[in-house]
Amino acid sequence: MTDSAPTARTTIDELLAEARAGLSRLTPLQASHGLKAGVLLVDVRSESQRERDDMVPGALFFPRNVVEWRADPASPAHDPAFDDLDRPVVVMCDAGYQSSLLACTLQRLGFSEATDLVGGFQAWRDAGLPVEPLHPPHPSV
Repeated sequence: MTDSAPTARTTIDELLAEARAGLSRLTPLQASHGLKAGVLLVDVRSESQRERDDMVPGALFFPRNVVEWRADPASPAHDPAFDDLDRPVVVMCDAGYQSSLLACTLQRLGFSEATDLVGGFQAWRDAGLPVEPLHPPHPSV
């Protein structure tokens, strides 16, 4: 054991506030305009949430547990969607909480324009913005 003082505990609310202090969070309408202008919209909701609630056309899905490895240019699991560190990245989760924490992490990985969607997918859908089914229905024969 070391004689160092224990690290002060931080609550999730404090972590969230700290993360959001460094973000210029977007409303659903701002994110929609950004998507049309080339913003990378990253959907990190679970497969079951996407199945239940549909998805945003043009958003790229990455499971939450692998995003950092896909985003980091130095990672062997890097995804080319994250090739441009200067490209704005907007993270979307279901309600806008885990996306704030991830956007902060993406900034630390070098994506200075990373942010998140206020209210997440639920706010996007409630704003009447486009959604489409995860699995389009099969055409009738």
